[in-house]
Amino acid sequence: MSNEVTGAEAAVRMLQQHGVKHVFGLCGDTSLPFYDALARLDHGIDHVLTRDERSAGYMADAYARVTGRVGVCEGPSGGGATYILPGVVEANESSIAMVSITSDVPVTARGRYPLTALDQKALFAPLTKWNTVVDEVGLIPHVFRTAFRAATTGRPGATHIGLPYDLQKQTLDAADLWATAAHGRFPAFRTGPDPDAVRVCADAVLGARAPVFVCGGGIVISGASEALSALATILDAPIASTVSGHGAIADDHPLAVGVVGANGGTDETRDVITAADLVIFIGCRAGSTTTEHGTAPMRGVPVVHIDVDPMVVGANYPVAAAMVGDARLCLEALLREIEARGGTGRDNGSAQRLAELRRAKRRLFDVLAHSTDRPIRPERVLAAIQAALPPDGIIVADPGTPCPYFSGFFDFNTAGRRFITNRAHGALGFSLPASIGAVYGAPNAKVVAVMGDGSFGFAVGELETVVRKGLPITFVVFSNASYGWIKASQKSGYGGRFFSVDFTRTDHARIAQAYGLKTWTVTDPLDMHGVMAAAIAHDGPTLVDVIAQPLEESAVPVSRWMG
Repeated sequence: MSNEVTGAEAAVRMLQQHGVKHVFGLCGDTSLPFYDALARLDHGIDHVLTRDERSAGYMADAYARVTGRVGVCEGPSGGGATYILPGVVEANESSIAMVSITSDVPVTARGRYPLTALDQKALFAPLTKWNTVVDEVGLIPHVFRTAFRAATTGRPGATHIGLPYDLQKQTLDAADLWATAAHGRFPAFRTGPDPDAVRVCADAVLGARAPVFVCGGGIVISGASEALSALATILDAPIASTVSGHGAIADDHPLAVGVVGANGGTDETRDVITAADLVIFIGCRAGSTTTEHGTAPMRGVPVVHIDVDPMVVGANYPVAAAMVGDARLCLEALLREIEARGGTGRDNGSAQRLAELRRAKRRLFDVLAHSTDRPIRPERVLAAIQAALPPDGIIVADPGTPCPYFSGFFDFNTAGRRFITNRAHGALGFSLPASIGAVYGAPNAKVVAVMGDGSFGFAVGELETVVRKGLPITFVVFSNASYGWIKASQKSGYGGRFFSVDFTRTDHARIAQAYGLKTWTVTDPLDMHGVMAAAIAHDGPTLVDVIAQPLEESAVPVSRWMG
């Protein structure tokens, strides 16, 4: 028996050895040997054919977010390599482990102007944590091991492998095909904090009268919710989250503040940050959206910053104390230190104050959620989804109308990754394909994708993928015939001079019906709850087209637009 395998076979086997179960991608000429190896070999990998390489990246991203496994996407050379980039950079900047694979022109064709030739290594370099284009067939196993190791260790991120066509057909020794299984999930090989840093952080935390946690996506990625809750309970400290950190704790936790910042925060949540005499940032970058451009907290308020990436710590605020390491390990170490010092049993009355805060935050929302105004208010749509979505349901949201509304007012009463949105770059067209990755990653959970009609136009072709695969996703379109976020910004910052932001209203329900979905169009707010319940309960793919209030006329929780 031959002990040699082709480069394409080696690529498939290396995916298999890293525990990969799903690959999202699109075929092309330079990928033919790789596809043939996927067709011939027994590997247990389900290849999901997409209609756009960009979609493949978004699918792999969402799949990784709900599973903790590395998301894998692939595409061909040339245009395929350029189209896949938005999904790759979103995952990388969101600290989501991804391996992207693009086939490439033959090594022997370099410099000879073949069709689809471009410098893939240079193209992917600023958008990934690590990337390379393979130069020699024997390096393929090593390159795959490196890509998975880089994606899953330290701060997780996206990696890229360029796989030339001719190397896929050449052979190498099968003995080189091995992998470290731990690199198939993230975070792999967690790093703990310096004990001295733990003690300094404990000093700062115990010296504060009113500390507040602000938690980013690192809490969810690390699985640190239990340690966070235990520590916050001892300190009687409120727990706020960034948009990406929504799910750090359950929204009905007694110490839950909800999402803070310029996108989803409200006056009530802002007041919690203002009242703090110490802010503990953990698993987040303390960037402009989270901190309302550095005004919440104000400069001068002491900060403790905890993150796995040392470059994040102290980037935007001077720190009184800091730890570098995995969020769960850091919180557990801080908890042990505080317990050892007897720092338990605080009672600042936080639960009572936060309960009133949550009630105050909901008052206007609840009024608008019962409004019979036409076009339908977004609050009414959220209330209908909230009533119909099962407790373990997952929301995948695009920017525009969905992100701030679902960040600010949708309750996820279990901790974990129940809310997915693309906060790194905020590109339109994310939620429709990302929901496909989410449902593959969490097949027993109901997935609802919410988007504006601008986003729908970016990704509508993936409805064919949804129907072909029989995926019971519910899509909700806020139809207001404009790029609403930009229109609202033109209203607030440019005197209402609306320019090139409006387009013709589309009958999204008819389009989706043509693809094979069961659809509804809702114009009467009194129909909203019944239609949404039917759509979410249906056992196949569904779409609800809501004729919705324009974003610039709504009460959307975006601070720069609020009077």
